[in-house]
Order: sequence, then structure tokens, then C-alpha cells
Amino acid sequence: MAAPWRLCRGRSRAVSGFLQAAWSARSGGPGVGAEAGCEQALVPVRRVHSTVRPQLNSLTRYRNRFLYTTPRICCCRIHSDIKLKDPFSLAQKDLKNLYEDIKKELLVSKAELKALCDYYFDGKGKAFRPMIVVLMARACNIHSNQESDLLPGQRAIAMISEMIHTASLVHDDVIDGADTRRGKTTINEVWGERKAILAGDFILSAASMALARIGNNAVVSVLSQVIEDLVRGEFMQLGSKENENERFKHYLEKTFKKTASLIANSCKAVSILANSDPEVHEIAYQYGKNVGIAFQLVDDVLDFTSCANHLGKPSAADLKLGLATGPVLFACQQFPELHSMIMRRFCSDGDVDRAWQYVLESDGVEQTNYLAQRYCQEAIRQISRLQQSAERDALIRLTELVLIRDK
Repeated sequence: MAAPWRLCRGRSRAVSGFLQAAWSARSGGPGVGAEAGCEQALVPVRRVHSTVRPQLNSLTRYRNRFLYTTPRICCCRIHSDIKLKDPFSLAQKDLKNLYEDIKKELLVSKAELKALCDYYFDGKGKAFRPMIVVLMARACNIHSNQESDLLPGQRAIAMISEMIHTASLVHDDVIDGADTRRGKTTINEVWGERKAILAGDFILSAASMALARIGNNAVVSVLSQVIEDLVRGEFMQLGSKENENERFKHYLEKTFKKTASLIANSCKAVSILANSDPEVHEIAYQYGKNVGIAFQLVDDVLDFTSCANHLGKPSAADLKLGLATGPVLFACQQFPELHSMIMRRFCSDGDVDRAWQYVLESDGVEQTNYLAQRYCQEAIRQISRLQQSAERDALIRLTELVLIRDK
């Protein structure tokens, strides 16, 4: 079945559930903390069906003034007037030996601990985060009238971003009781939960030492925020909100903390080493934030549209963990029966199967993909403020690849 976000629609389409005013309100300054990422996020509004509520009250009429009609969107045509560079090939030189260099940072004498720490650094990952960091660093260097070559500290940040990400995966798998990751058995299944937790801690400690060696207090502060966000995001994932509007804001803020914060703050960190202008730092941060949120929204869609073998982890994994992601929250507007399932975290018999069916029968997947497109459009708007370069154009191209990925 063709992925719905690959289809170009010639007709305009009303996007129910969101206030244009909420989307237009941008948040997060140069010194943004964890909460600023989605503080003024898109706010869902329950659809009003005439058969249920024939008389619209004044609040509903006020809200409807802000509902907007979407223009034609075809992600394959974004910036089609220029030949965009392939981000993977452009970053390949800087990412060469990345995993080998990370393993050097994890050098320990104890064989078992080394095996644990090296397990996911096998060179088979997407290296998505280091790639963004490398391209952003080069783009900022060029914008600042410097050579495009990476500074040593910038490449170190690319390594650190992958180390922090991998450590978070190890801990997540323990919390979720996952048995597969990237198509292989998880560390907690092979070595047990206690050793998996210690391995994740050790990777984080090695990343912290590498960060300290960069010797820039501003960079240390920015990347330290990522660790706090990851923990806060994990706690947010353990809870939910009764109110539908608050629930969607909670979901987007959690998405920022668990996924986008690492990308946003890593981009900001390399920009700090390239340029002293806070405006450039903000451009880098906003690009990373918007791409990161879009990446996770697409990931949440793939949990419903991609088979387990292709994705490298079980499908419907989020529902089985009791998590209500974008497609479910959108589907809840059409199928109110999902509300009670969300509040009990899909723990009753048949909840997962029924919720899955409701999502497929609704436009939850399509609306989540549309939302991801909006975040990518904002990322393009931000990065386009930098001086034109092959690396900047590759970052634009990367937003398109985020939307069409299938794993």
C-alpha cells in the first residue's frame, strides 16, 4: 500500500482539529530550555457533528474562525527549483570511522562491558543525528565566512549526539521490556536488565567526558539540557492527560523532550563553535527542533503502516506499551471510544486491536503526516535564512527524506 504522505493532492483540504493561531505562535529563544520546545504547540479541537450537537455554542463558533484550509502540498516539490545535494553522500567523509572513534571513547579493559557498549555501535545504524550535526556545522561555518571543514569540537559533538542517543535506547529498552532493536536482540535480553542499565550509564559517562574535553562552557550547558529533557520526557510518557487539548500538547512536548531536544541542541552546539551570533544559534536550534519533531511523528505513523521486519521492531509497539501517539489522538476525534482506552493505556482485552482498527478507519495517519509536513516546512524556512551552500541545501533535502522514509 502506498504511504499516504507520498500522494500529491490537488484539492484543498480542511484540517480539522487545529487552530491556525496556535500554529503561528512560535516559541523558544536562543536560551530556550526543555519546556520551550512545544510550549505553544498545535491544539486539537474536537470535531462537532451536527447529529450530536446541532446548536453550536459561542466557544465553538469562535474556534471555527481559526480553522484553516491547507494549500496543496507535495513534499517532492519543495525547493524543486534548485538541485539539492544528497545529505548522506555529502556527510559521508565526516562520518567515516565515526563508530570506530566512538568505540575508542568506550575503551575499557573488562571484556563483557566492552561487548555491551559496542553492541549497537556496529556501523549498521542510520547515523541520522550525526549526519544532521555534521551538515549543520558545515553550513554554519560557511555562513560565518569560514572554511566548510569541521572543527574538531564539531565532530566531537556529532559523536556525542550518537552516544547520548544510543544510551537512551538502551535505557528505553529496559523500561519498555523490548526484545528487539535495529533488527537484533536487545542488550537487556542478551545480558539482563541490570547490566543493560549500567552499560547505558557508562556510555553517557563517556559522552560527558568527551563533552568536557571540548572546553566550551556554552556547549556543555546546551548539551547537558538534552540529558534533563530525556529524563523528563520519559516521565511524561508514563502519564497522560484527561483533557483532549492538554493531551495533544502533552504528546508534542514529550516528543520534543525525548527526540527533538537532542537534535535541536546538538545543532545549536555546533553553531556556537562556528559563530557568536545568537540569531545563527537560534536558526540551528529551530531547524533541529522542527526536523526532530517531524521525524518522531513519522516514526509514530510507521508503527501503524510498516511491517515489523521492515521497521526493525514490533509493529503496534506503542499501543502495546499503552502509548497514545499522533495517529491515535487524531483518530480519537472521529472515534470517541478511544478516549477511555487511552486513559486505561489500552490494558483491557481487545483494546490494542480495536484501537488499531479505529486508527486505520480514521484519517489519523494522514493528519499526522500532514502535521509532520508542517514541521518540515518550518525547518526549511529556518535553514533557508543561512547563506546558500551545498550543506544548507542538503539539510533542506533531508526534510523531504524524513517525510518519505519507511523505516
